[in-house]
Amino acid sequence: MDAGNLRILVADDHPLFRAAIVHALQPFTGSGGSIAEASSFASLSAAVIENPELDLVLLDLNMPGAQGFSSLVYLRGERPALPVIVISSNDHPRTVGRAQQFGAAAFVPKSAPPAVLQNALRVVMQGDEWFPPQRAARSAEDAKLAEQLAQLTPQQFRVLMAMADGLLNKQIAHELGLAENTVKVHITAVLRKLECYSRTQAAVKVKALQPEPEAGDPG
Repeated sequence: MDAGNLRILVADDHPLFRAAIVHALQPFTGSGGSIAEASSFASLSAAVIENPELDLVLLDLNMPGAQGFSSLVYLRGERPALPVIVISSNDHPRTVGRAQQFGAAAFVPKSAPPAVLQNALRVVMQGDEWFPPQRAARSAEDAKLAEQLAQLTPQQFRVLMAMADGLLNKQIAHELGLAENTVKVHITAVLRKLECYSRTQAAVKVKALQPEPEAGDPG
Protein backbone atom coordinates (compact mmCIF):
# COMPACT_ATOMS: atom_id res chain seq x y z
CA MET A 1 0.00 0.00 0.00
CA ASP A 2 1.23 3.49 -0.82
CA ALA A 3 2.24 5.39 2.34
CA GLY A 4 0.18 8.45 1.46
CA ASN A 5 -3.40 9.56 2.13
CA LEU A 6 -3.42 7.19 5.10
CA ARG A 7 -6.15 6.98 7.72
CA ILE A 8 -4.27 6.58 10.98
CA LEU A 9 -5.25 6.19 14.62
CA VAL A 10 -2.78 7.41 17.27
CA ALA A 11 -3.46 5.89 20.71
CA ASP A 12 -1.42 7.39 23.56
CA ASP A 13 -2.50 8.93 26.86
CA HIS A 14 0.10 11.75 26.82
CA PRO A 15 -1.28 14.76 24.87
CA LEU A 16 2.14 16.28 24.14
CA PHE A 17 3.61 13.06 22.80
CA ARG A 18 0.43 12.39 20.83
CA ALA A 19 0.73 15.84 19.27
CA ALA A 20 4.36 15.16 18.35
CA ILE A 21 3.37 11.87 16.68
CA VAL A 22 0.54 13.55 14.78
CA HIS A 23 3.01 16.18 13.53
CA ALA A 24 5.46 13.48 12.38
CA LEU A 25 2.67 11.71 10.50
CA GLN A 26 1.51 14.72 8.48
CA PRO A 27 3.50 13.73 5.35
CA PHE A 28 1.55 10.47 5.21
CA THR A 29 -2.01 11.79 5.32
CA GLY A 30 -1.96 13.87 2.15
CA SER A 31 -5.24 15.44 1.07
CA GLY A 32 -7.37 12.32 1.50
CA GLY A 33 -6.04 10.91 4.75
CA SER A 34 -6.86 11.58 8.38
CA ILE A 35 -5.52 11.12 11.89
CA ALA A 36 -7.82 10.08 14.74
CA GLU A 37 -6.67 10.10 18.37
CA ALA A 38 -7.37 7.99 21.45
CA SER A 39 -6.12 8.38 25.01
CA SER A 40 -7.47 5.24 26.71
CA PHE A 41 -8.55 1.70 25.93
CA ALA A 42 -12.19 2.82 25.92
CA SER A 43 -11.58 5.62 23.41
CA LEU A 44 -9.36 3.29 21.35
CA SER A 45 -12.10 0.68 21.01
CA ALA A 46 -14.65 3.40 20.19
CA ALA A 47 -12.35 4.94 17.55
CA VAL A 48 -11.82 1.56 15.86
CA ILE A 49 -15.59 1.13 15.55
CA GLU A 50 -16.13 4.72 14.38
CA ASN A 51 -13.34 4.51 11.76
CA PRO A 52 -13.83 1.25 9.84
CA GLU A 53 -11.52 2.38 7.03
CA LEU A 54 -8.38 2.75 9.16
CA ASP A 55 -5.10 1.86 7.49
CA LEU A 56 -2.83 1.85 10.54
CA VAL A 57 -2.76 2.17 14.34
CA LEU A 58 0.11 3.61 16.36
CA LEU A 59 -0.29 2.20 19.87
CA ASP A 60 1.21 3.00 23.25
CA LEU A 61 1.09 0.00 25.60
CA ASN A 62 0.54 2.04 28.75
CA MET A 63 -2.92 3.61 28.64
CA PRO A 64 -5.82 3.83 31.14
CA GLY A 65 -8.00 0.74 30.93
CA ALA A 66 -5.29 -1.37 29.29
CA GLN A 67 -3.30 -4.21 30.79
CA GLY A 68 0.07 -4.25 29.05
CA PHE A 69 -0.39 -5.90 25.67
CA SER A 70 -4.18 -6.15 26.05
CA SER A 71 -4.87 -3.27 23.62
CA LEU A 72 -2.69 -4.94 21.00
CA VAL A 73 -4.44 -8.29 21.51
CA TYR A 74 -7.82 -6.54 21.27
CA LEU A 75 -6.87 -4.86 17.98
CA ARG A 76 -5.59 -8.09 16.48
CA GLY A 77 -8.89 -9.77 17.36
CA GLU A 78 -11.16 -6.89 16.32
CA ARG A 79 -9.32 -5.98 13.09
CA PRO A 80 -6.86 -8.76 12.15
CA ALA A 81 -5.86 -7.12 8.87
CA LEU A 82 -5.13 -3.71 10.45
CA PRO A 83 -1.38 -3.24 11.04
CA VAL A 84 -0.32 -1.95 14.46
CA ILE A 85 2.92 -0.13 15.27
CA VAL A 86 3.68 -0.26 18.98
CA ILE A 87 5.36 2.89 20.31
CA SER A 88 6.63 2.54 23.86
CA SER A 89 9.19 3.96 26.28
CA ASN A 90 9.70 0.37 27.46
CA ASP A 91 12.10 -1.04 24.86
CA HIS A 92 13.27 -4.02 26.93
CA PRO A 93 14.21 -6.81 24.45
CA ARG A 94 11.56 -9.06 26.01
CA THR A 95 8.92 -6.35 25.52
CA VAL A 96 9.92 -5.91 21.87
CA GLY A 97 9.84 -9.66 21.29
CA ARG A 98 6.43 -10.06 22.93
CA ALA A 99 5.01 -7.18 20.90
CA GLN A 100 5.95 -9.06 17.75
CA GLN A 101 4.59 -12.33 19.10
CA PHE A 102 1.25 -10.75 20.03
CA GLY A 103 0.84 -9.45 16.49
CA ALA A 104 2.45 -6.01 16.16
CA ALA A 105 3.83 -5.12 12.73
CA ALA A 106 6.53 -2.88 14.22
CA PHE A 107 7.99 -1.60 17.48
CA VAL A 108 9.42 1.90 17.74
CA PRO A 109 10.96 3.15 21.01
CA LYS A 110 9.65 6.53 22.15
CA SER A 111 13.26 7.69 22.35
CA ALA A 112 13.67 7.22 18.59
CA PRO A 113 13.77 10.32 16.34
CA PRO A 114 10.80 11.01 14.02
CA ALA A 115 12.74 9.73 11.01
CA VAL A 116 12.86 6.24 12.55
CA LEU A 117 9.10 6.21 13.07
CA GLN A 118 8.52 7.44 9.53
CA ASN A 119 10.79 4.73 8.13
CA ALA A 120 9.00 2.05 10.18
CA LEU A 121 5.67 3.31 8.86
CA ARG A 122 6.85 3.07 5.25
CA VAL A 123 8.11 -0.47 5.83
CA VAL A 124 4.85 -1.58 7.45
CA MET A 125 2.67 -0.05 4.73
CA GLN A 126 4.70 -2.02 2.19
CA GLY A 127 3.58 -5.19 3.97
CA ASP A 128 6.77 -5.86 5.94
CA GLU A 129 7.71 -5.70 9.63
CA TRP A 130 10.08 -3.33 11.42
CA PHE A 131 11.67 -4.19 14.77
CA PRO A 132 14.87 -3.20 16.59
CA PRO A 133 17.58 -5.84 16.08
CA GLN A 134 17.84 -6.69 19.79
CA ARG A 135 14.80 -8.61 20.95
CA ALA A 136 14.16 -11.72 23.02
CA ALA A 137 13.45 -15.15 21.61
CA ARG A 138 9.85 -16.21 21.10
CA SER A 139 8.12 -17.81 24.07
CA ALA A 140 6.01 -20.98 23.95
CA GLU A 141 3.89 -19.61 26.82
CA ASP A 142 3.18 -16.40 24.92
CA ALA A 143 2.39 -18.39 21.78
CA LYS A 144 -0.22 -20.44 23.64
CA LEU A 145 -1.67 -17.35 25.34
CA ALA A 146 -1.89 -15.50 22.02
CA GLU A 147 -3.62 -18.50 20.44
CA GLN A 148 -6.15 -18.70 23.28
CA LEU A 149 -6.88 -14.97 23.27
CA ALA A 150 -7.33 -15.03 19.49
CA GLN A 151 -10.32 -17.35 20.01
CA LEU A 152 -12.22 -14.68 21.97
CA THR A 153 -14.73 -12.46 20.23
CA PRO A 154 -14.23 -8.70 20.81
CA GLN A 155 -17.14 -8.71 23.29
CA GLN A 156 -15.71 -11.70 25.15
CA PHE A 157 -12.38 -9.87 25.34
CA ARG A 158 -14.10 -6.84 26.87
CA VAL A 159 -15.75 -9.13 29.42
CA LEU A 160 -12.37 -10.70 30.20
CA MET A 161 -10.81 -7.29 30.82
CA ALA A 162 -13.69 -6.34 33.11
CA MET A 163 -13.27 -9.62 35.00
CA ALA A 164 -9.56 -8.88 35.40
CA ASP A 165 -10.49 -5.50 36.89
CA GLY A 166 -12.49 -7.36 39.54
CA LEU A 167 -15.95 -6.28 38.37
CA LEU A 168 -18.95 -8.38 39.35
CA ASN A 169 -21.36 -9.71 36.72
CA LYS A 170 -23.86 -6.95 37.44
CA GLN A 171 -21.15 -4.31 37.10
CA ILE A 172 -19.88 -5.83 33.84
CA ALA A 173 -23.43 -5.83 32.48
CA HIS A 174 -23.81 -2.13 33.32
CA GLU A 175 -20.36 -1.25 31.96
CA LEU A 176 -20.87 -3.00 28.61
CA GLY A 177 -24.62 -2.45 28.22
CA LEU A 178 -25.44 -6.16 28.37
CA ALA A 179 -27.99 -8.30 30.14
CA GLU A 180 -26.56 -10.06 33.18
CA ASN A 181 -27.43 -13.47 31.72
CA THR A 182 -25.50 -12.53 28.57
CA VAL A 183 -22.48 -11.68 30.71
CA LYS A 184 -22.69 -15.12 32.35
CA VAL A 185 -22.74 -16.77 28.92
CA HIS A 186 -19.70 -14.76 27.85
CA ILE A 187 -17.81 -15.63 31.05
CA THR A 188 -18.48 -19.34 30.54
CA ALA A 189 -17.13 -19.08 26.98
CA VAL A 190 -14.09 -17.08 28.08
CA LEU A 191 -13.13 -19.59 30.77
CA ARG A 192 -13.53 -22.48 28.34
CA LYS A 193 -11.45 -20.86 25.60
CA LEU A 194 -8.70 -19.86 28.06
CA GLU A 195 -8.77 -23.31 29.69
CA CYS A 196 -9.46 -21.74 33.09
CA TYR A 197 -11.57 -23.06 35.92
CA SER A 198 -12.11 -19.76 37.70
CA ARG A 199 -12.22 -16.01 37.20
CA THR A 200 -9.02 -15.76 39.24
CA GLN A 201 -7.17 -17.98 36.76
CA ALA A 202 -8.43 -15.83 33.90
CA ALA A 203 -7.25 -12.68 35.68
CA VAL A 204 -3.80 -14.22 36.07
CA LYS A 205 -3.64 -14.75 32.30
CA VAL A 206 -4.48 -11.09 31.76
CA LYS A 207 -1.74 -10.12 34.21
CA ALA A 208 0.67 -12.15 32.06
CA LEU A 209 0.11 -9.54 29.33
CA GLN A 210 2.11 -6.99 31.34
CA PRO A 211 5.47 -6.15 29.73
CA GLU A 212 8.82 -6.32 31.43
CA PRO A 213 9.40 -3.50 33.97
CA GLU A 214 11.20 -0.51 32.51
CA ALA A 215 14.73 0.25 33.65
CA GLY A 216 14.63 1.74 37.14
CA ASP A 217 11.07 0.57 37.70
CA PRO A 218 10.91 -1.73 40.74
CA GLY A 219 7.77 -3.42 39.48
